[in-house]
Amino acid sequence: MLSKAKIKMIHALQQKKQRQQDGHFVAEGPKVVGDLMAVTPASLLVATDDWLQRNKGLIKADEVISVTDDELRKVSFLQHPQEVLALFPIADKQRPLPDISKELVLALDGVQDPGNLGTIIRIADWFGITDIFCSLETADVYNPKVVQATMGSIARVSLHYQPLETFLDSIPTDTPVYGTLLDGKDIYAQKLSAHGVIIMGNEGKGISPAIANRVTHRLLIPNYPEGRPTADSLNVAIATAITCAEFRRRMKN
Repeated sequence: MLSKAKIKMIHALQQKKQRQQDGHFVAEGPKVVGDLMAVTPASLLVATDDWLQRNKGLIKADEVISVTDDELRKVSFLQHPQEVLALFPIADKQRPLPDISKELVLALDGVQDPGNLGTIIRIADWFGITDIFCSLETADVYNPKVVQATMGSIARVSLHYQPLETFLDSIPTDTPVYGTLLDGKDIYAQKLSAHGVIIMGNEGKGISPAIANRVTHRLLIPNYPEGRPTADSLNVAIATAITCAEFRRRMKN
């Protein structure tokens, strides 16, 4: 039985302030919950009887509540609930920072749309990028819309929030810092490395001037054919996918 107090507590976690105070975030759906439970136990698992029966051997949770479809709808943030909802603890400690002299990482300069951030996390996971550095203006990774958009990739990708100027100034000076900019050079004609930082900018403003000044390799995803009237820009998540795909393609050549 899902009590009114539990429903109120879960609903409150839509707010960043409450998530920070409570130390938990909400995940929904078999894929997202399943991937997260493989990494860490849920504090609370709310699921239908059918889902619980099918996943007996996979459940890792401190508390399990069986609910009807109607009860799940009362607590779900989704228009169409997906059998299971869980609360997971926000990690107190991040895993060790990556060695940027050997690895490729993403940096996000004010990506504010939750759907874009979640999709970028999913893209990073697909292309084997396990760390994303985020400016303090970037959307909260534990926003329910972000968590949902990751489709479980949040379990495998770590986000680090800090001023990007400080982060970029702290890395070795010979580390390549790539940025997608309208005055950049054709990405398909540039030399790309297997390590370094790829910066993606805000949906409307792109990469901020302070961060652009720290970019050592300015890249452009060209439209086709060259000179044809076209859209002003690409969606940041799509641009991230194209950029990551090109970096990884080069590693195979």
